[in-house]
Amino acid sequence: MPGIDLLLATTARLRAPDGCPWDREQTHRSICDCLVEEVAELVQAIDRDDVANLREELGDLLFHVAMHAQMAAEAGKFTFDDVAREVNEKMVRRHPHVFGDGAKLGSADAVVTQWEQIKLKEKGAAKPSVFKELPPSLNALLTAREVWKQVRKKQLDAGPAVDVPRVEAQSQGLTEEAAGARLFELVAACRDAGVDPDSALRRHTAKVVAEAERRPPQA
Repeated sequence: MPGIDLLLATTARLRAPDGCPWDREQTHRSICDCLVEEVAELVQAIDRDDVANLREELGDLLFHVAMHAQMAAEAGKFTFDDVAREVNEKMVRRHPHVFGDGAKLGSADAVVTQWEQIKLKEKGAAKPSVFKELPPSLNALLTAREVWKQVRKKQLDAGPAVDVPRVEAQSQGLTEEAAGARLFELVAACRDAGVDPDSALRRHTAKVVAEAERRPPQA
């Protein structure tokens, strides 16, 4: 039996009437914290280049997908197969340059642009927004990175909220090690100054978004 079939059978058995009391009590919401923890452990394995642990953590994450799908199947909503088929169809649909008769794309940036155009059509949005909607649970650092990505890509003007020349100067020759040291020092300084770095970054990112949305894109 293929590994995925074994996992699905095990998950169903854990949720069966005579299965595991803990697993049977869980809901989509009750295991959200566990899901977040598993993702963090997966990222840690990637950061450490720990291949054996990476395989293990991917398995733990896959179990969560199986668990959520099992709960949905019990409620008559959808199955694991529905989940797999839907994401497969999406990947095929959003890669016409690979699976369809779309023009071949020569760069990753072109692929991202096409992906966003296809996604916009699928969602039926009347017009594209300046910034794509980000999940509120996304941490402040990743939110800031995504906002800056959109500012750059769409040539938005964030006005006084961002010193662009300083950003460009600081990015020259910046390495991961140097960036980590700078970020740590800034977080440490925030702690000593009584400033919550997460709140500070979240609020300033909101200011960048507000400034960019009220100004026309740069020529």
